[in-house]
Amino acid sequence: MSKLTHKDADTQLLVMGNEAIVRGALEAGVHVAAGYPGTPSSEIIERLSECAKERNLYVEWSTNEKVASEVAASGSFAGLRSLCTMKQNGVNVASDFLIHLAISGTRAGYVAVVCDDPGALSSVNEAETAYLAKQIELPLIEPGDFQEAKDMTRWAFELSEEIKLPVMMRSVTRLSHASGNIVTGALPADTHNRAEFKCDNPNFLDPESGAVISAALNLTHPVLQGKMKQTQSLFEECPFNTYSGPERPELLMITRSSAYLYCKEALNELALEERVGLLKIGTTWPLPQKLVRRHLKTTDKVLIVEEVMPFLEENVKVLAAEMAADVGVKTFYGKNDGSIPSCGELNPDFVIGALVRILAIEDYIPMTPDYQQKSLMAAFINSPPRDMTFCPGCPHRASFFCLHNALTLDNRKGFVCGDIGCYAMAVQSCGFETAKTLHAMGSGAGVASGFGKLDQFGLDQPVIAVCGDSTFFHAVLPALVNAAHHRSNMTLVVLDNGGTAMTGFQPHPGLTFDLMHDSAPKVDIARVSEAIGATVRISDPFDIAGTQAVLDELINNPGLKVLILRQMCALSPEKKNRKKFSLRVDASLCKGDSCGCNRLCTRIWSCPGLVWDTENRRARIDEVLCSGCGVCADICPQGAIIREEA
Repeated sequence: MSKLTHKDADTQLLVMGNEAIVRGALEAGVHVAAGYPGTPSSEIIERLSECAKERNLYVEWSTNEKVASEVAASGSFAGLRSLCTMKQNGVNVASDFLIHLAISGTRAGYVAVVCDDPGALSSVNEAETAYLAKQIELPLIEPGDFQEAKDMTRWAFELSEEIKLPVMMRSVTRLSHASGNIVTGALPADTHNRAEFKCDNPNFLDPESGAVISAALNLTHPVLQGKMKQTQSLFEECPFNTYSGPERPELLMITRSSAYLYCKEALNELALEERVGLLKIGTTWPLPQKLVRRHLKTTDKVLIVEEVMPFLEENVKVLAAEMAADVGVKTFYGKNDGSIPSCGELNPDFVIGALVRILAIEDYIPMTPDYQQKSLMAAFINSPPRDMTFCPGCPHRASFFCLHNALTLDNRKGFVCGDIGCYAMAVQSCGFETAKTLHAMGSGAGVASGFGKLDQFGLDQPVIAVCGDSTFFHAVLPALVNAAHHRSNMTLVVLDNGGTAMTGFQPHPGLTFDLMHDSAPKVDIARVSEAIGATVRISDPFDIAGTQAVLDELINNPGLKVLILRQMCALSPEKKNRKKFSLRVDASLCKGDSCGCNRLCTRIWSCPGLVWDTENRRARIDEVLCSGCGVCADICPQGAIIREEA
């Protein structure tokens, strides 16, 4: 039994922020949950899956975020409280459906949990979700601590049912992945009615029994805007909007999300609780206008603290301008004037620096953002060089070695279009700088399909796209269909390592089991590709010579080709700590610097398990790091690396 299914109320638990969200969903009586793995959101679906059988839930990893949003919608339409999860990148994928769902409305509670990543700690961007909520016209709420993460999730389902709209809840990495104490509420008994989709009312504007459609905007869009006005009214008295400080503060701080904790710490450090007011907004959009007006009237100076974009700052300023006759002219501080950094994560030092400057505090020397940046740069410069690299035994190293060699020998300046995953490192030396474009999931195939049609303009370079097996199902299929239909000359290389490896080996449709570890039919990548019309080959990237030969065949033939490089991730549960080969370097055969290969093994191949012995001037196997894949034995020109069955 999971600790998150503890039935008693008023029990204190130490949980991750994502686990607090899960507990809140369980207390709300959620029954359907779907998502696509992406840090920092992944643990929500994983923890719900652990509770699924005990709490009678349906939980799945969907093929992408749009599908996850649609699966959750089916539960809501059928009268079951439903939840979908994603990271900030995924909201763009889901937005097409969410725009429609906002118009059609929902029935049972529907909560979309989006986990942003300020500072891009595990992402290629730090995009701000709040703007999409405003664009789609959905309520956006943001917990400021762990208890709120639980309580606000529970309340979000109630709010959704009251306004008949999806509610978007935004978390951030430091809240999702940090841990803190929560006090539980009671778990409900499983008393929901039988799921039923009622659609027998010819009036589609009936929210309970009409057809659920997003058409007839002249009728439905005004309804949506009316719901948002209703939401704004409800937000005026929301308990998740809190204020602490004097009645007439010298400075009013307005904040949201985990920045609230940084503000509290900064005020405590400077002992400013009696001088500075702190207004924490939990209901970010639509802003509760009366609440904001009431607090703006109490002061002339306002500091707005938030990550990443100035969403709160911009919207508060709009309200202040509209209310100027009532609240007076204000001096605003925040991202726009440089008091708060315009990108990256915040911390208490940034907030302290802003407070010291605004209030002209002379007896405290803050760590300025500039000093922080210089300190980080000094630490970076003084640290020994250590490039990012693939893990020991990673099949991607072998895959890109083959790709690099095949394209180099072809000598037509061929290139690889990449996308998001561990293999994004192929733009660096560990991937032999093979990837030349890098964008969103599936974009490698889409961009390559375009390059593959530029022969009419004289482009004769071989075009290769790479993707992972999970990404193939997430976003590559439409691009592959496009390439087939338009007869694009390109080769798609699917790096099939047996799971969504980058985010924790979550299953996908290409495997024989699902999230609940129940047997599931495998969707075969090779057969799907053949059905689309591609020429398909399968190879083991650890077979260097064989894979290069297949690549040479494919890039020299026109049309759409798919090469599936199939080898399990070195860190997969099935393979981890199980060595296939035992390896050693025969010192009598290794010629070191005099080999003539420019130390191909340690300088070029650069597996962390293969190191340069500076004392003996020879290559050496690090038995602790070596995973036993044995590929290095094939790349040594002197045959000095000896491979034996483990």
